[in-house]
Amino acid sequence: MPTGSSSAAPYGHREGAGPAAGKRGGGGEVVSGLPAARKDRKVTHSRISVSVEAAAGPQQVFSVLTDWPRHGEWMVLTRAHVAAGDGRSPGSRLAAFTGVGPVGFLDTMEITEWDPPTTVAVRHTGRLVRGTGVFRVLPREGGGSTIVWEEELDLPFGPIGRLGWPLVRPANAALFRLSLRRLAELSGR
Repeated sequence: MPTGSSSAAPYGHREGAGPAAGKRGGGGEVVSGLPAARKDRKVTHSRISVSVEAAAGPQQVFSVLTDWPRHGEWMVLTRAHVAAGDGRSPGSRLAAFTGVGPVGFLDTMEITEWDPPTTVAVRHTGRLVRGTGVFRVLPREGGGSTIVWEEELDLPFGPIGRLGWPLVRPANAALFRLSLRRLAELSGR
């Protein structure tokens, strides 16, 4: 059974960070849900990071993760496909529709990093979703893997988006975590 954790904060704020605040750290950093410390700058970006444990090894998880047409099997309310390129190299373009029936939004992306079986990163290029995303599949000692999903998003809708994000962020993180749990289970079949 997969387990998970998450953190979500305005991009550029790390708990306990002094002058290094705003710099993206490596694994293990704790991200706080507190507003960014700098008052001279409006929060226009937000970071979400969730992770789950999977019984399957990195090769199997990465294979299911990057089988783009199968995203509908594990990613909540989302269908994806390769829009250009091979879907397995930087520069390839992906399109994902998130919604119910015809109501939803299109998330267009470009693969910016491809390093199987550990990392696939994208740049979101759509009208609504902009920013970067990365999936990491890390081997666990003794077998299995840890799946990490991180997004650094430009908040849409200007001031309304900034005001609404604290309400939307927890639901978004919960949906990401649920999706990763489903990916972990699907990878173990």
